[in-house]
Amino acid sequence: MDAPHRSFVPMAVPNSGPELTRRNLLAKGTWVLAGTALHLPSYLFSEPQQTPSVSAPIGPVMQSLSTYMASAATRPLPPAIIEQAKDHILDTFAAMISGSQLPPGRAAIAFAESYSGKPVASVATSNILCGPLEAALANGVLAHSDETDDSHSPSQSHPGCAVIPAALAAGEQFSISGHHFLRAVTLGYDIGPRFGVTLGGVDYQTETHRDPHATSEGFGAAAAAGCAAALDARQMRFLLDYAAQQSSGFTAWQRDTLHFEKAFVFAGMPARNGVASALLVQAGWSGVDDVFSGPESFFAAYAPHANAKGLVDGLGECYEITRTNIKKWCVGSPIQAPLDAVQLLLNQHSFTPDQLRHVTVRVATREASIVDNRPLPDICLQHLVAVMLVERTLTFRSAHDTALMKDPAILRQRAKVTLLGDEELEKRLPAREATVEILLNDGTVLTQHVDAVRGTAENPMSREEVIAKSRDLIEPVLGAASSKLLISAVLQLEQLTDIHHLSRLLRTS
Repeated sequence: MDAPHRSFVPMAVPNSGPELTRRNLLAKGTWVLAGTALHLPSYLFSEPQQTPSVSAPIGPVMQSLSTYMASAATRPLPPAIIEQAKDHILDTFAAMISGSQLPPGRAAIAFAESYSGKPVASVATSNILCGPLEAALANGVLAHSDETDDSHSPSQSHPGCAVIPAALAAGEQFSISGHHFLRAVTLGYDIGPRFGVTLGGVDYQTETHRDPHATSEGFGAAAAAGCAAALDARQMRFLLDYAAQQSSGFTAWQRDTLHFEKAFVFAGMPARNGVASALLVQAGWSGVDDVFSGPESFFAAYAPHANAKGLVDGLGECYEITRTNIKKWCVGSPIQAPLDAVQLLLNQHSFTPDQLRHVTVRVATREASIVDNRPLPDICLQHLVAVMLVERTLTFRSAHDTALMKDPAILRQRAKVTLLGDEELEKRLPAREATVEILLNDGTVLTQHVDAVRGTAENPMSREEVIAKSRDLIEPVLGAASSKLLISAVLQLEQLTDIHHLSRLLRTS
């Protein structure tokens, strides 16, 4: 007969016994494990599985999306799209360079310098070479240190400030060509905004308090970095899975008055997460084949009523970069239309600030709350209208000059400016329209309505205007000669065999 089973009962250790040292405990632990190994599950002692797990069937949206993304690195772009991509790359580089002079940008550079990894990727306006994750984060924050970067109204996103830093960091990691870089950037603009539109844009943000900027830009950055890494279709599916897992962002950033958190949520975080997704998958990590289908999916968690087909509508035919706005003025988006209106009135009529009795500005109600008497000059509507009235133009420097907020001449005009939220204009969102009414001392009323802001798809800036804006932002930091070299390199990107030739022009010696 088998011996009866006996339970193991630990014996008490007398106080006079040997001391329980770390070595004794380890020895006892080894003895206990040896005595009980037969009762442990066998999988604890087996080799880990090397074959990726099989997920649910791949839906048609994911199939189309991943196939399109995988072919982007070698698929030629229409000439007009290439030229638009150059404009947005130049505009974003200018935002990165000018952003280095602002507190969030300075903090980003210091962070990259303190936590830099392998010297692979560049941080703009510095001599820092660091890992691609730190570079993507830092350059993203630089690009959205203020309100200079581009925006895509239908998706409620700012593609460039995350997509381009991600494409640049991954591009340096894999030493891609200028052609490849253009394709990676364009893919990022194509993919990211489609997420914001599919989720619901500004209505999604209002209803959920989640921020479509961070989500859209995270997927856009991942697509750009994945293209730079030349991932195949299955790897692109895993890339989207990791991008979905890292999607985040809440509108609580609106309470940060110094723009640090906004720069992180809009740009630094999604750029870093996108590069991380690409590098993990390129290194061989597996994932879920279709994170957009099934009960435990991205859309089930974020927007159950959304139609995922929006992610592939028009892919390869309608390029979202053509619907992305380049700002004429380096200020918050809700102030673009009012400044356009004031400039038009100044050009059409002859009057001086002293002849003004009152100025009324009407914008959408939600837009008004964002820019109403804010403490930062570049997002304070009343202040910027006053600067425009006094100086008859607005530069990057004057839009960010905090001393002007205390200038007596500016304050006199600011006191005349009233901002009103307009429910009719609210209904027209995401179009950012404005009406400006100027009352002169003699009773004359001057009115200007702007329904197509300069720089939007409906009223695009010329290449010359984009260059002029970029020069205004780049020259004070890098100097005239370096500014000229950088602009020329961007406009001739197809001729670059290695993106490092471009990234070196962003750095200081």
